[in-house]
Amino acid sequence: MPGTTAGHDIELIVDKIADNGGGVRPPPGGNGGGGGDGKQPPKRRRPSPKRYYTGIALAIVSVLMFFMALASAFLVRRGGPDWVPVHVPVLMWFNTAVLLASSGTLEMARKRLGLLDAGGFKKLWGVTTALGIAFLIGQVVAWRQLVGQGIYLASNPASSFFYIFTGAHALHVIGGVGALLYVTFRNFEKAQVTRVVGAEVTSYYWHFMDALWLFLVALLYLGK
Repeated sequence: MPGTTAGHDIELIVDKIADNGGGVRPPPGGNGGGGGDGKQPPKRRRPSPKRYYTGIALAIVSVLMFFMALASAFLVRRGGPDWVPVHVPVLMWFNTAVLLASSGTLEMARKRLGLLDAGGFKKLWGVTTALGIAFLIGQVVAWRQLVGQGIYLASNPASSFFYIFTGAHALHVIGGVGALLYVTFRNFEKAQVTRVVGAEVTSYYWHFMDALWLFLVALLYLGK
């Protein structure tokens, strides 16, 4: 995690390049740089990025504990006399591939950002966002397929867990899409966090959503 002054200055340079479309904006005031007396204005220091890493770590732990509690209840409850297994719709396997692909494009985007390729970063970051939205749309379609088969939230305990697992995960993915959009449109020159840190923190959460989804699919498929 960046913590030194040199690392902080590098992040500021990356942000200027990303926000200005690939070029660094010259300082105002001509050769003086900040005013007629030639003095530079005091450099505004941003808060340490450690708070953002700590925040996302706490968020991931809390989400993990929530789903582990649900998984424990699922394992205890399954197999009862009123338990009718729900077969995972085929479309959800496609949705899984879409979500995994989004992790790949996200890491490619971060690599372009590290190489100061603002155009490549924005393009790949946009692809990641589009894939995340496509995953959510695919989940809605899969739910509609189940409804078409007469499988509802209250049909039986198995269907209840299925909708709760997939619905709760989708809500957290919506939060991840919001973070992706934030990194895309935020003017980081005026933000409390740099674009590099914002992209890295978002990537932690997004990859966690991918891993969590794989766990849920395995639980639903193998725990029938």
